[in-house]
Amino acid sequence: MNAHLTTELPTQLKDHPLASGKPHPLGATFDGQGVNFAVFSEHAERVELCLFSDDGRKERARIPLTERDGDVWHVYVTGLHPGAKYGYRVHGPYAPQEGHRFNPNKLLLDPYAKRIFGKYRWSDAMMGYKVGSPREDLSFDTRDSAFCVPRSMVVDPSFNWGSDAPPGISRSDTVLYEAHAKGMTARMPGVPHDVRGKFLGMCSEPVLDHLTKLGVTTVQLMPAQAFMDDHFLTEKGMRNYWGYNTIGFFAPEPRYMTDQGIWEFQTMVRRLHSAGIEVILDVVYNHTAEGNQMGPTICHRGFDNKSYYRLTKDKRFYLNDTGTGNVVNMQHPMVLRMMMDSLRYWVEVMHVDGFRFDLATSLARENDGFDRGGGFLDAIRQDPVLSRVKLIAEPWDMGPGGYQLGAFPHPFLEFNDKFRDGVRKYWRGDTGMTPDFAKRILGSAEQFDHSGRAATTSINFATVHDGFCLEDVVSYNVKHNSANGEDNRDGKDDNYSDNMGVEGPSDDPDIRAARDQRKRNFLATIFLSQGTPLLLAGDEIGNSQQGNNNTYGQDNELGWVNWDKPDLALLGFVQRLAALRRKHSVLRQIRFLHSRQRDRDGIPDLFWRLPDGNTPLASDWQNPDWKALCVEVRTSSGTPEYAASDDVLFLTFNAGDATDVQLPPAFLGKAWELVLNTARPDDGTVCVTGQTTRIDAHSVCVFACSAT
Repeated sequence: MNAHLTTELPTQLKDHPLASGKPHPLGATFDGQGVNFAVFSEHAERVELCLFSDDGRKERARIPLTERDGDVWHVYVTGLHPGAKYGYRVHGPYAPQEGHRFNPNKLLLDPYAKRIFGKYRWSDAMMGYKVGSPREDLSFDTRDSAFCVPRSMVVDPSFNWGSDAPPGISRSDTVLYEAHAKGMTARMPGVPHDVRGKFLGMCSEPVLDHLTKLGVTTVQLMPAQAFMDDHFLTEKGMRNYWGYNTIGFFAPEPRYMTDQGIWEFQTMVRRLHSAGIEVILDVVYNHTAEGNQMGPTICHRGFDNKSYYRLTKDKRFYLNDTGTGNVVNMQHPMVLRMMMDSLRYWVEVMHVDGFRFDLATSLARENDGFDRGGGFLDAIRQDPVLSRVKLIAEPWDMGPGGYQLGAFPHPFLEFNDKFRDGVRKYWRGDTGMTPDFAKRILGSAEQFDHSGRAATTSINFATVHDGFCLEDVVSYNVKHNSANGEDNRDGKDDNYSDNMGVEGPSDDPDIRAARDQRKRNFLATIFLSQGTPLLLAGDEIGNSQQGNNNTYGQDNELGWVNWDKPDLALLGFVQRLAALRRKHSVLRQIRFLHSRQRDRDGIPDLFWRLPDGNTPLASDWQNPDWKALCVEVRTSSGTPEYAASDDVLFLTFNAGDATDVQLPPAFLGKAWELVLNTARPDDGTVCVTGQTTRIDAHSVCVFACSAT
């Protein structure tokens, strides 16, 4: 311990007497009279609380947590208030071969910190070992890291929520919109300059107006929990833009706040709720920003490395199923408790409406591999708070048996990459894709129709943040990631994209028209398919990332949505699609369609058609040249009578040349109406006379025949 520090409070803190405190709740909790501090460490020998000056620069006192209840260390400091800056130093064995990496020279963030003050300054002093030592991580570094790491801050999370309530959007009515708080607002006209790129900008009037008119019900916000910039990025003068590098599971990311007050995040949620829009957080509980054995000691590693992380058999090294250097040890009860506490905090205190779990397979991997009945998934499903919010899994990681599409239990929804890839290949004109495409537009039942799961389980998307955006899917054949500084080696190589004849931007009117129609086909397929539609922010206005399919480090105009020249025609088309989906219940079904007869009228809920009106035979499904898929959709046979509808749609998805299509008999003697044609997006509703109609090449058409 430094000579100027003492375990006794200095003169200026004499009016803050200590008490033993309580082991719960974990973290720093203000009760109106003082602050209770409680932290977990199973293997520590001593834990010290470090209090800092108001500006966070000077360490004013170190207070030993002499009370230990099981593996929770705690103390109560009377008279301390919100705004107090603090950190921890944890003593114990530095024995990497045994899984221990304690180093009291390293100031640690509270794993339960509700707010983070200050910035990281990458320095070798962050490392628990001597950088450059031939013994690598087996060496021990004695430098104090306090100058280069931020402080934890005591908060009062109370907030005037007024009449705020969850919008409670049903899963069948949900339209997801993946957005980045900064990327969405940094260049958006009308957003006040002082809140551009901030949570407050994300709830400004221009954003609310855009989302509302677009028909979005649920914003899926890219990582908003506190994260770090990777060292290799800072060395290149870049930043971690996407944010999949979490270090604070309870704290909002400071760079998205104007004064780093958590009320700004709460205000964002309240205002989005007032517009009827839900907020889902993209959360990264599978790993932390501390990386592998050569990474920094800034939080969990310093508190109890052996408990927080999954280690290899020799204990020195980390399992790396995430590809980021480490995997959080969900099998440890206190680590599982931390994640559950975090999730409940964001629901109960911050009022979010659900979560999208990054690399969710890692969270459900037990000793014998992925387990859909594993501890984390079971804990969420039985939780009275968390089981009621929207839960979305990214069903893969890089570990053994990592691809688990369709394997998650109810009520999880899942990102469906088979939909993305199948739809891209179909509209690109790949041969033999019609059978796969048919499965995708019916909600990928072969993946999800089991264990009582709903047809809404499939998250249907053509683009998300990783990969090409929609404009680039139709403008580039290959990735162009040179701006990332990795010699174009990063990012996916298999994009299933098509530049329509020219790589990159083109002024050729024919190419431009073909690209526009292809985008409309993608968007129409998303909204007309069974499942839950998802849009990537910017796709609705033709935003491009210049062929970069991995903008994780592009915190600049390349990564942000460009609102300067929005494609208003495309925007209007997406609005029409959202309205069409709202109007027709057959597009928003909970139960899967399997061409089964309905009890109410004996009519099957689904008819596949060839363009000539005949039912396709096995030989037709195997025909690689079949490009025009037609389907008649009704209310599912499993739908109760009280929820049934007479709504009927006839959909055509033509990836080939123009062709004549035989319409099925109209329902109840009504005439079919062509209500949408991606080849002629400006046409209104057209009444079709006769049973045969011409379908344009490379188009989607929707014919409606309802009894209303």
